[in-house]
Amino acid sequence: MLRVQRMLDCCAELLDEVGYDNLSTTRIAERAGVAIGSVYQFFPDKKAITQALGLRFLDQFGSRVTERLAEASFSHWTHAVDTIVDEYVDMHRHVPGFRSLHFGDIVDPRLLSGGADNNRVISVRLREIIVSVTGVPDDDGLDRAIHVAVESADAVLKLAFRDDPEGDPELVHEAKRLVSSYLSHFSRHNGGDHPW
Repeated sequence: MLRVQRMLDCCAELLDEVGYDNLSTTRIAERAGVAIGSVYQFFPDKKAITQALGLRFLDQFGSRVTERLAEASFSHWTHAVDTIVDEYVDMHRHVPGFRSLHFGDIVDPRLLSGGADNNRVISVRLREIIVSVTGVPDDDGLDRAIHVAVESADAVLKLAFRDDPEGDPELVHEAKRLVSSYLSHFSRHNGGDHPW
C-alpha cells in the first residue's frame, strides 16, 4: 500500500535527521502528511514502524545481493563475498535510514524476528540466497559458516562506519579479508573449492 510505504520512507528520513530516540509516530504522521490515526491503523508505536522498515531493508538487501550474484560470473568465490559486503556498504551510504537503523540493532537486537537475533535472520536469508543461486547443498555446516561470517563482518563493518559516515575503506577491506579467510578455512576443512 502506497500510504504505508510513504510512512516508511518518512520514518527512514527522520531516523537520519533526528535519530531513534527523537523519532515519534506524530513526527512520522506530520512528515507523511497523514493523520496520526492512519499511522496507528498500521503501526501501534514507533518500534513497530521501525521493525517494518528494518524488514524492508532486509528484503532490499536480499534482492540486491540475489541480483548481483545471479548476474555475475565470478572468477573466484571470494568475489561473491566482496559483492555481498559492497551491497551492504552501498546501502549504508545511499539508502535513507539504513545508516541509522541498519537491520534494527539500535532499537532491539531481535527487531526483525522475536525469536532470533537480527544477524541470525540475515545469515539465514543469505544462506537461502547462496543455495538458490549456486545450487550447493544446504546443511548445518553451511548454516554455521554463514552465521559466523555475518557476525564477523557485522562487527568490523560497524567499526568501519563508527567514525567515518562513508565507511573507512581500509576497514571495509579488512571485513572482506576476514570473511574470505574464514570461509577459505571452512572450505579446506570441508573438501571443497568454494566455502559452500
